[in-house]
Amino acid sequence: FAAEKPGELMKVTMSDQDAKSWFGVVPPDLTLTARSRGPDWIYTYLRGFYRDESTATGWNNTLYPNVAMPHVLYEWEGMRKATYETSADDTKLLVGFEQLNSGTMSAQEYDSAIRDLTNFMVYLAEPAKLVRYRIGFWVMVFMLVFVGLSYLLKKEYWRDVH
Repeated sequence: FAAEKPGELMKVTMSDQDAKSWFGVVPPDLTLTARSRGPDWIYTYLRGFYRDESTATGWNNTLYPNVAMPHVLYEWEGMRKATYETSADDTKLLVGFEQLNSGTMSAQEYDSAIRDLTNFMVYLAEPAKLVRYRIGFWVMVFMLVFVGLSYLLKKEYWRDVH
């Protein structure tokens, strides 16, 4: 199908120049963001999009205000608008969302899909993590055996001293 080998890294099909002209900035790699900020941040970020006509893309995010990334999964979730409440000091507080139209998935299906997508991005960020955990278990077993043998050897050496 392509000239790439199965073990090669995925390449972005969008050039940096196109991204700057379409979104104003080059979008970040969300797998690296998953590695640096964690899966909870990615999950909340993907769940926080809402319709906002005042932005260039028409979308905004509760976690990352004025984000340049459009909501690419809006067909699954449907469009929703943020509802605000004004506090005593004239600060707008997010109260919730008003669903403008329904998506192709129910709320539970969408949450499950976002959870799966988040876990996949976390895995893509560092696939060697699973191998590291497996090796780490055996290193800990070795260390416990080594400490036990060292203690027995210490007892044997110090038996003649006391």
